[in-house]
Amino acid sequence: MKLARLLLLLALPPVVMLAGCQSSAPAGPAPDGASALEGPPLTPVDVNPNESIREGLADGVPRLRPVVLGTLPHDRSSWTQGLEVSGQTLFEGTGLYGRSKLRELDPRTGRVLRDSPLAPELYGEGITVLGDQIWQLTWKNGVVLGWDRPGLRQTGRQPWSGEGWGLCHTSDGRVVASDGTDRLRLLAGSDLRPTGALAVRIGGRAVTALNELECVGDSVYANVFETDWLVRIDLASGNVTAVVDAAGLLPEAQRVDASVLNGIAALPGTDEFLLTGKLWPTIFRVRLASQ
Repeated sequence: MKLARLLLLLALPPVVMLAGCQSSAPAGPAPDGASALEGPPLTPVDVNPNESIREGLADGVPRLRPVVLGTLPHDRSSWTQGLEVSGQTLFEGTGLYGRSKLRELDPRTGRVLRDSPLAPELYGEGITVLGDQIWQLTWKNGVVLGWDRPGLRQTGRQPWSGEGWGLCHTSDGRVVASDGTDRLRLLAGSDLRPTGALAVRIGGRAVTALNELECVGDSVYANVFETDWLVRIDLASGNVTAVVDAAGLLPEAQRVDASVLNGIAALPGTDEFLLTGKLWPTIFRVRLASQ
């Protein structure tokens, strides 16, 4: 990544790290009031996720590709961190200090219906919508934001240990979170109380840099940061059951530095997904097919 060019593009102070995403382990102790993860401890590992995924594919893990069914315009200034469809609304969480927002979009047109900015000292990350409650992670601020869906207003903050990257929720109301490591945190949907953790493996190899998440049935789809890979993870075992190769979805000519794939939302009642990325001009409506 040409970091100097990216900093110039975004007009950020050079001390600000760009992310949703650049650590391999949770940072520091939990804030006051935060609980440690329950269940067996998992030690984050430092591996190249590209190598793990390529070796897993060589061992026979299924490889999928996105087949484009349609497109929507996407705000080119959005540093997309979370994407989720709830009812007839597409919700998007965006990042960067001073530019983070929670937004409501029309999933048919991509038009912004409402947006609410975060405080300038907060770096927004993944989101998930549970009824009238929306949770939004922050990257290194040590808090999760609670939002009231009808008013799109912040209702409070919860302490968070380490970094926050991606969020999604299961059909029975459990929340799954990523922190950039090879593990997923399992949480109670009502109050984000930790209930366990899951090590993610492909053919026995760790997959790190797990980022934006989407829960679908008994699986979780995860963007792998700084790549065009997504992995489908079995929630019971942590095993990767398929790899999505989204290379070429957005042509290189339309990308700026660090405008990586990051954003996956399942369309309820279908086998289709919306895919986009940081600073992408397009949201793609896709179906995942075998290669």
